[in-house]
Amino acid sequence: MKSILIKDTTKQERIELIREWQPVDDGLEDCEIDLWDMYKDYIDGKKEVAEINAEFTADFYAE
Repeated sequence: MKSILIKDTTKQERIELIREWQPVDDGLEDCEIDLWDMYKDYIDGKKEVAEINAEFTADFYAE
């Protein structure tokens, strides 16, 4: 498996990764999660996926 770290990917590759993670029938109609918004900092090279996922998990359990 290819690395998904920012240092190992281009912005275009990061966009393609998010596209791959977005199921065709995402089943998120009733959910307010937008993967494009959630991973914007990853796409822009500001935060790693692991950082975003950790923040999301912490926010989810805090609610």
